[in-house]
Amino acid sequence: MPPDPGAEPGAQADEDAAAAAEQPPGTAGAAKKRKRSFWRDLAVIVVAALVLTILLKAFVVQMFYIPSGSMENTLLPGERILVSKIVYRFRPIERGDIVVFSGSGSWDPPTPPPSNLLVNAWDHVIDLVGIAGPGTDYIKRVIGVPGDHVVCCNSQGQITVNGVPLSESSYIYPGAAPSQIPFNITVPAGRLWVMGDNRGDSADSRYHLDDPGDGTIPESAVVGRAFLIIWPVQRISDLPIPNTFQQAALHAAAAAAAAPPAAVGGGTAALAGAALVWRRRRRSRR
Repeated sequence: MPPDPGAEPGAQADEDAAAAAEQPPGTAGAAKKRKRSFWRDLAVIVVAALVLTILLKAFVVQMFYIPSGSMENTLLPGERILVSKIVYRFRPIERGDIVVFSGSGSWDPPTPPPSNLLVNAWDHVIDLVGIAGPGTDYIKRVIGVPGDHVVCCNSQGQITVNGVPLSESSYIYPGAAPSQIPFNITVPAGRLWVMGDNRGDSADSRYHLDDPGDGTIPESAVVGRAFLIIWPVQRISDLPIPNTFQQAALHAAAAAAAAPPAAVGGGTAALAGAALVWRRRRRSRR
């Protein structure tokens, strides 16, 4: 019932109290419970999302941003990419893969533990978000895998892998030479030879020839394989292995280089054994 404008203030308060008393019992308590339930559900959703983010970032996929032009025009500064952290559980690192790796302890000195707890906490928050960039993380293309003989350059100015020239015009920076720095390296076991696509602006394996490993990086330092550009929208695309790394001759040369010399030794041993048998038979005839 609407309030009577002519009623006294005390009488109006009595009417309001009476109206409140007429409400069904438990209505106010139910509203408070609904409010508490809403905040509890919201907290559960936030915690679940946070846990899922941590698990995805730690074991499956992580987002990185490109801080420099060393991979132009394949990757441009400021772009966001997705990096698979699980792919190398199912297959080895391949030539032509674009990989993110930590330079700490290889190209860079080992990262010292932070002395400032606040800085350390903030670094963990940034890492939790999963967007990485400048620091000790690098992104390069794999040119040579363990056992490969990588040389710059042949008479046509091409980089060769196990004697097979690479046709790199589809991914290196337009007009750039494959390399202005000569090198001749056999990639050690457990290591990789990596180069940026912008060969004139990439401090890659060529610039670390005097380091332990002759410029190569340990496979154990690889965070994962970059497989998708996700930002900006107009640049969304996948990052496949270029066709030049699919050459049959390249795989055949790699297989021949990896073949154990035991087969040759076995053939020599067989010939020696046959000669010994022949001599024995000749002696017995005499």
